[in-house]
Amino acid sequence: MKTAAAYIRVSTEDQTEYSPASQLEKICEYAKRNDYIIPDEYIYVDEGISGRHTQKRTGFNSMISTAKQKPKPFDAILLWKFSRFARNREDSIVYKSMLRKQCGIDVISVSENIGDNKMSLLTEAMIEAMDEYYSVNLSEEVRRGMKEKAKRGEAVTVPSFGYCIRNGRYYPDDNAHIVRSIFADFLSGKSIRTIASEINELGIKTRRGNNFESRTVKYILQNPVYIGKIRWTLNENNTMIIEGIHEPIISDKIWNDVQNKLKALPSEKYMRQTDIKEPFMLRGLCRCSSCGATLTRSSYRSSLQCYAYAHGKCSISHSISIKKLNYMLISAIESAGIKGEFKSEPNKKSVYPDNISFLISKENKKAERIIDAFENGLYTAEEFNERRKKVIENIKILKKKQSLNIIPDDTQKNVQKKIHRLLPALLSPFVNESDKNILLRAVIKRIVFYRSTESIDIFFYG
Repeated sequence: MKTAAAYIRVSTEDQTEYSPASQLEKICEYAKRNDYIIPDEYIYVDEGISGRHTQKRTGFNSMISTAKQKPKPFDAILLWKFSRFARNREDSIVYKSMLRKQCGIDVISVSENIGDNKMSLLTEAMIEAMDEYYSVNLSEEVRRGMKEKAKRGEAVTVPSFGYCIRNGRYYPDDNAHIVRSIFADFLSGKSIRTIASEINELGIKTRRGNNFESRTVKYILQNPVYIGKIRWTLNENNTMIIEGIHEPIISDKIWNDVQNKLKALPSEKYMRQTDIKEPFMLRGLCRCSSCGATLTRSSYRSSLQCYAYAHGKCSISHSISIKKLNYMLISAIESAGIKGEFKSEPNKKSVYPDNISFLISKENKKAERIIDAFENGLYTAEEFNERRKKVIENIKILKKKQSLNIIPDDTQKNVQKKIHRLLPALLSPFVNESDKNILLRAVIKRIVFYRSTESIDIFFYG
């Protein structure tokens, strides 16, 4: 008997005639009649996924990857219909040709008997062309129908945050007051990041159940649905804004004021281009001690900030000037090179690899909470200094204990040699920032910055 794989795909849940169970049943009947066996590990399924492209079809891609193994794991791929394999002739031709010519694996439709003579090639090509025509035509019909609904001001997409949908119409829901507060807070002077952080502290989630980010808040502030309009994008260069039939949550005046204020914000595109034009030595190396996210260049350009904090996902600011952080790094490397004591690379699953590191992180977070409490007026200056001093002393004690667990002697010497070669380049004004970054990455796995104590930990490659 020959071995076969079964590939099953459904585009939507309501296609009962092409359900995974019914497709598999027909495939198994064919396999039994034609002396094929189908092991469970060779049954591949993609549910609710279009066949026009292969990028997001994990089952399909896994099957193709397995098919390339030597010796070949199966002799054929059985499908309910060729349309299940692909609705794109280009993909169909490329993958079928590769499977047949390079892997010796046939692709067989169990419900479309095309024979095995030279006419079968023409028949199969005609079926594929008809499948692609059906897919393209259906897509156009769906877009046309949605466009007409949008023109009538009806709901055409999943409701935005703050709305629910009933009978094809948007209605404000229990989160409508959150939308109003977002617009009001932004106009009152709060930053987009602060608004996102405050919403997360309330435990409120997005429509998809995720935490709010800066981009989430900005999208809400720019969405005309909240002033009773429908925005429908036909393509990159064609977006329709139509008067809707739903109740607005925001007044036109508030909307216009917010749009004018958004226009005055620094351009994100400019900032990203500046990052490329202005590389810095520690790019991608330094991490936030609170959440482990990378410190990236802030809007002030001369300082770094936790990426997650900037996007409203981390509650502790880790802002520090690039000049100061560079100085701290050089000093720490010089000290490590002289003393010959290095921390090894931490466990990949955590920023803190052992119990002592975990205790240090707890003390640093405690110090951060003390700073926040002082800034909110909960501590006097004396209480703040006393509590912070105690935490810093605890951290020093823990770090002394941690220093006992250092890299083995032979590895120490190797790292020490690298540091002695590295330092002159880091200090040289003739070596550019990009090259310094490359040199650092060869020796250092990551740097952890602690905002509460204004200190860093460097983890070297062993």
